[in-house]
Amino acid sequence: MSIQISIDGVSMNAEEGQPLVDVAADNGVYIPTLCYQRGKPCLGTCRVCSVKVNGVVNASCTVKVAQGMEVQVNEPELNDMRKGLVEALFSEGNHNCPSCEKSGRCELQATGYELEMVVSRFPYRFPVRVQDHASEKIWLERDRCIFCQRCVEFVRDQATGKKIFSISGRGTNARIEIDVDLANAMSNEQVKQAVDMCPVGTIIEKGVGYNHPVLQRKFEVKTLRERVLSGETP
Repeated sequence: MSIQISIDGVSMNAEEGQPLVDVAADNGVYIPTLCYQRGKPCLGTCRVCSVKVNGVVNASCTVKVAQGMEVQVNEPELNDMRKGLVEALFSEGNHNCPSCEKSGRCELQATGYELEMVVSRFPYRFPVRVQDHASEKIWLERDRCIFCQRCVEFVRDQATGKKIFSISGRGTNARIEIDVDLANAMSNEQVKQAVDMCPVGTIIEKGVGYNHPVLQRKFEVKTLRERVLSGETP
């Protein structure tokens, strides 16, 4: 059913039950996301897409639009909140962008640019995280993981449906894990899909590294905002 909602005071049409983040993008309103992917189940883990819905802060990927809904996106408090969340993600890991294989293709990096982040307001923690290179096809760079859980929920063994990735521990002891036997059974295409799905440089295909030359990487050719608003998958 067609309904009307308001985003930043502008009335727009939508289909009832659509994810708010999709409706915004379809109407030229950019909302950053790091865990959500259009067409896939909502995870709601990163909260970078936070907006105000009828005066209450919500993750826009978790909200289904309804008639008369009033949404605020471009507001100083919200902009600073989203920026702070991204800054926290940078401070909680070890993100050395110039040397990262995903530079120019990293959604965290691109979101930082979009939100005009210069440096984190939080102390950098420099955690010690051990890399996992036991898989024949995948290098797991734990320093960069932001625990979005895309790989955990959407990358499955094609024969059994079992999860290939998981998260162990809690809080500061949490870390991404990989089932080596299942990972070794992944097709080359599935490995590439897992690498592309990861918003940062945690899942790296062995033997490839920098597979997009500088100035030809996706966010150098087109900004994250432009890709989202044009309906492209980041």
